[in-house]
Amino acid sequence: MNHIVHVVAEDAAPDSEDTVRAAGLATLAFEDAPQGSLTVVLADAESLRRLNQKFRQIDSVTDVLAFPDGSSDLEDGGQYFGDVVIALPVASQQAKQARHELDAELALLTVHGVLHLLGHDHGTDTEKENMWSRQATILRQLAVKVKLPS
Repeated sequence: MNHIVHVVAEDAAPDSEDTVRAAGLATLAFEDAPQGSLTVVLADAESLRRLNQKFRQIDSVTDVLAFPDGSSDLEDGGQYFGDVVIALPVASQQAKQARHELDAELALLTVHGVLHLLGHDHGTDTEKENMWSRQATILRQLAVKVKLPS
């Protein structure tokens, strides 16, 4: 399939953009997603707090939010899956706490967000087990070593 992952990052290093793009593409391939594209935005914590408040009515910072779209993408003729927004400072803090590299955390959050765009959730124990299993498999394929959430 032809997949495109756009990365918007003002303050991130180019290597981080490559990591995010690779994680997004790997997730789309693993899920056998149809032709299409998505955007991953690496943002500041305040932006995530505002988005969380506006769309989830939760006035706090979070690490990643996913905004599924599903419309037709005029640029590539495929589906526009949506946007994933990651709080770069939160990702950095979580990486330090888990004692792994920032790029590993960004890969985890990207995979997590893209799985949400593709319809996965973790609201029930069964959904969570399925989503966490998919995350772990994709991250292994990418050779990313992270401590996965439980």
